[in-house]
Amino acid sequence: MVNDQFLWVEKYRPATISECILPDDLKGTFLQFVQNGEIPNMLLSGDAGVGKTTVARALCEQLQADYIIINGSEESGIDVLRTKIKGFASIVSLSGKQKVVILDEADYLNPNSTQPALRGFIEEFSNNCRFIFTCNFKNRIIKPLHSRCTVIDFKLSKADRVKAASQFFNRVQGILVNEGIEFDKAVVAKVIEKHFPDFRRVLNELQRYSASGVINEGILANLQDINIQELVSALKEKDFKKMRQWVANNMDVDPQTIFRKLYDQVSDEIKVVPQFILLLADYQYKSAFVADQEINLVACLTEVMATVEFK
Repeated sequence: MVNDQFLWVEKYRPATISECILPDDLKGTFLQFVQNGEIPNMLLSGDAGVGKTTVARALCEQLQADYIIINGSEESGIDVLRTKIKGFASIVSLSGKQKVVILDEADYLNPNSTQPALRGFIEEFSNNCRFIFTCNFKNRIIKPLHSRCTVIDFKLSKADRVKAASQFFNRVQGILVNEGIEFDKAVVAKVIEKHFPDFRRVLNELQRYSASGVINEGILANLQDINIQELVSALKEKDFKKMRQWVANNMDVDPQTIFRKLYDQVSDEIKVVPQFILLLADYQYKSAFVADQEINLVACLTEVMATVEFK
């Protein structure tokens, strides 16, 4: 489905479950919901950009449900429940359509106030409204909400990853052709390889690179893997200035990617590995909530310099 949106991620967002790129078992589950004509309360969990919100919207569109979307990272207070959600869920649809509240990034909702209140809302409006929660980390959603929802994990097996990447590669080529962008297939494949399975990130990056009307080898310099060894050198030398400059130079990289690279490539150079891993896990968790990712990463690496002993 194509519309007049400027952003490709919105312009080419799948409007039906059949158009979504999903593992066969997941797609089958959602197609069954469509066939039954009923949307259950759901908790959709998985990495950023894998299609959780797209699936939620597609279900509502296909079943012609009345729905609202609330972003939990922007509107996480209890007042949101008392106004937007309660106001929407308490009114019966005049057309007789289902009503659905999509709570995007629900793992940002306060687990001590907002989430417990939602538990009551799910029960209070069970005859009139359904709730779909999306999250990156389902362990941040309280257990009473888990028990009231169908929990669906957006996980990709090795075989699923290959198939999904191939399908997305074909779709991306269609988008570039439709937008009149000249492109080198090998370069497009490298963009997908770098950011997969974050489909949203891939489209955003390709749209950025396409500003000149061409996607070719000229962008390859921007696709190189981050140089972790350069960072390790700064950490060993306890060179704060060099470390901070490295962080500044790599802030276009997803912080989760940096944490993973540190885990994969630096552990062998650490004397007491468990201490290092616990430190990384702590700051990776914080990265989901902080306002400034650069400061959080610098703080992490500063603690590494101060407390971790290298071989």
